[in-house]
Amino acid sequence: MDVRTRILHAAAELLSHAPEADISTRAVCEAARVGAPALYRQFGDKEGLLTAVVDYGFEQYLAGRSPACSSDDPVQDLKNGWDDHVGFAVDNPNHYRLMYSPGLSAPPGAAAEAHRLLLEILERCAAGGRLRTSPQTAANMIMSAMAGVALSLVSRPTISADTEFSGRVRDAVIEAVTVPAVAGGRAPAYGGTAVAAATLGALLPEGPVAPLTEAETGLLREWLGRLSDTSITIA
Repeated sequence: MDVRTRILHAAAELLSHAPEADISTRAVCEAARVGAPALYRQFGDKEGLLTAVVDYGFEQYLAGRSPACSSDDPVQDLKNGWDDHVGFAVDNPNHYRLMYSPGLSAPPGAAAEAHRLLLEILERCAAGGRLRTSPQTAANMIMSAMAGVALSLVSRPTISADTEFSGRVRDAVIEAVTVPAVAGGRAPAYGGTAVAAATLGALLPEGPVAPLTEAETGLLREWLGRLSDTSITIA
């Protein structure tokens, strides 16, 4: 195990047992059996260390999960992704608090990775005609709700003691941004202008779309994005 990994491993272990979601660099150095100069060479300062520890914990969590195979139902994958995200928070409360802490000037990459994974599933929902709005807007809505639930569970467990709390919020939010499937798991042929715009936007290939120019393609993407965000209503 190299020095960087040894420091991260020691810091992650200390953080998981820290009552205030904070650790001292001295304790980390002692646990990793390295001097302070080695720690600062690797991470710059304490904030750099904390950011790296959160990313390390998130990577370890994802690596320990079963491979996230995409199913034929992207909406179900969306629900599973929510449960995995909240599961990480509950299993690693101190890591999660830091993951979304306003006190860190450089947000951990884990937060951006969580958003990317969510957006990836939403793009599939849109391509299948299952999304009521643009993937980006849906991602912002879901991530806000998901992080709120997760932080409530780890910071105020007595207030959020209902075991169905996360599932109830998950289903309400996802129902608000997705289109129900019909028989056979297929989405309705037409779910309104917003759904059609989101679907077409997701199906457009990267780069210019022949016979449109690059500028015209850019306008098309902008128009589709605006149309897909016209309204979010539950039919």
